[in-house]
Amino acid sequence: MHWMERFNFKISSNSIGLKCVFVLVAVLILRALLLPSIPGLVGRAEWGNIVYIRNDSQSGIAVRQDNKFLEVPQIVWGLNNQKIAFARACLTARMLNRTLLMPSLSASLFYKEIDLLQPISFDKVFQFQKFNELCNGFVRLGRYSDLSNPTQVLELQKGNGRKWTLERDLEQLREHSKGKFDNYQVIRIIGKNPFLWHDHWPVRDYAKVFECLVLVDEFANEADRVVSRIRAVSLQPLPYVAVHMRVEIDWMIHCKKLEQRLNTNQICSSKDEIIQRVANIEGLKTPAVVYLAVADKLLRNSSVLEGWGEGFLPFEKKKLGVEGIYSKYPYLIQSAIDYEVCLRADIFVGNSFSTFSSLIVLERTQKMIKKGESGTNNITWPSYAYNIKGESNGPKRWITNMSDLNLQAISYGTTHISS
Repeated sequence: MHWMERFNFKISSNSIGLKCVFVLVAVLILRALLLPSIPGLVGRAEWGNIVYIRNDSQSGIAVRQDNKFLEVPQIVWGLNNQKIAFARACLTARMLNRTLLMPSLSASLFYKEIDLLQPISFDKVFQFQKFNELCNGFVRLGRYSDLSNPTQVLELQKGNGRKWTLERDLEQLREHSKGKFDNYQVIRIIGKNPFLWHDHWPVRDYAKVFECLVLVDEFANEADRVVSRIRAVSLQPLPYVAVHMRVEIDWMIHCKKLEQRLNTNQICSSKDEIIQRVANIEGLKTPAVVYLAVADKLLRNSSVLEGWGEGFLPFEKKKLGVEGIYSKYPYLIQSAIDYEVCLRADIFVGNSFSTFSSLIVLERTQKMIKKGESGTNNITWPSYAYNIKGESNGPKRWITNMSDLNLQAISYGTTHISS
């Protein structure tokens, strides 16, 4: 072959090789640029049982293994304590790069007597498939039927006492998220209720999990029926104010002790104080329907309907004619229906030391943010705390601080609320 021909052949061969390298580099660059385009989910690709995930969350993870699971103790206490505990379990599974095995909730309020806990499966209250769809790429729920080797379990004991610090707990989680612990299909956390675990996650991460919780159709339809009754109180459309009225016997005992311990007088509110502050909400147009979300069985009497001034039409379950809707269900479901009714209200007024009130305000704040409204011009989802005096002797405006680095204020209450 002539030397010039050999030279041209060499250039041609090198050109093909260079083109292949160029194409490969271009594909890698495009992949890096395009994968982050999904909000919250910076990248996702799958290889067999390994799911690669990059996330811009403060507590983001590198990978999640869909064939590795986390099991947690039964979740107990009130509805919203259970929702917080569930979200914390989800975020723990996320940190461990695992799928959370669907936990058992508790239909009753009993928690000291184990045999009275009345366990109820998560998917009997919330939609399992919908949860995984809405939280896709963030956290994931699995079923026990997904396990290929149920005996391959590592039991992880959560630490207790003052010596078990936030830092030690975080180090334990990080240690169990890699290395030899990947050999176990299931990590089973034993010990205390997830609500009592150390908190390592920002409010925004919790809010993302809460957004994925959708009631099963049966209970969502019951909430629709209650809201329809409220809307039908008057022939003309009236705004409805939902008031989470904490004046029950057990609450008053608890909040008085809490006020003494924290040296404050901004936790307990009498019925008369609540009525006065609701009446003084700036811009509230009357007539207005007032739905009183209250644990009727724990009241001394039905006087919560008395004392409301002209222009206010107060209703509780009995007067509204919806007692039958609630009475056929256990406590957890009753609370879930009431939560939905309060969430949908034109105005919500609650107590900033109640997890029920706090989570409703968090969700309403999320809705407000998604609609592009700010705290100062929020018209669609206004919320107030009646236990803290605001303008014109009314309740203080209440918006969740979404930049908080943990859920402390929501879990245990605070008088320092955003407005």
